Amino acid sequence: MENIIRDGNPTLRARAKAVTFPMSTETKELAGKMMEFLENSQNPEIAEKYKLRAGVGLAAPQVDVSLRMTAVLVPDENNAPLFKHILVNPTILSESVRMAALSEGEGCLSVDREIPGYVPRHDRITLRWYDLDGNKHVEKLRDYVAIVCQHEIDHLNGILFYDHINKENPFKTDPSTILIG
Repeated sequence: MENIIRDGNPTLRARAKAVTFPMSTETKELAGKMMEFLENSQNPEIAEKYKLRAGVGLAAPQVDVSLRMTAVLVPDENNAPLFKHILVNPTILSESVRMAALSEGEGCLSVDREIPGYVPRHDRITLRWYDLDGNKHVEKLRDYVAIVCQHEIDHLNGILFYDHINKENPFKTDPSTILIG
């Protein structure tokens, strides 16, 4: 995954196209490479050797492929996979009224600079996606996993995390927003 594109590339601002089934061999291989990148980026030895920034999600548009597909690998406190899936054509079916934000803000493999501020997201979502074989999945997600999935779905819609930050007051949130982390 040496070809992660950076902020400014027009693919990052385009709405990605839906994946069709049966999925092509090329698209399945891309999905595998995206997940392998996340696994390697979270392995301290491999990450140091190849100078990889740790990531918990990687969307196809970030590797200059405009398809609605993303790899998500969120580890638990013991670094075992808490949520590990390739999300194909993901859709948020419902979302909580209560908002959440990461206390340290968000980052992105396609954005090389730190952009301070809270990124308000829905604390809970119900997510529908398809796996590589076209099987439908629906799952309720909350807290950090929900935030990560919303960040990745934004990539499929041409939105970057800093688009959500309040421009006048980056650390202003609604009083009911919970801070995670």
